[in-house]
Amino acid sequence: MGVKEAPTAKGKAAAKGLKQATAKEERKVEAKTGRDLKKGEKRFEERSRSSDGKSAGTKQK
Repeated sequence: MGVKEAPTAKGKAAAKGLKQATAKEERKVEAKTGRDLKKGEKRFEERSRSSDGKSAGTKQK
């Protein structure tokens, strides 16, 4: 759930905190590895391959 979609003020604050924590963690990992993390579809594919070497499409067949 996004910050704008949260129905309560408490939910909005939680969503905002999660988004900030995620961004902070991404920056930390990117600094440690020396390269930007892939985003969106590319990241999904990278994560899928890293788990067992197969693409997501291959796993669904």
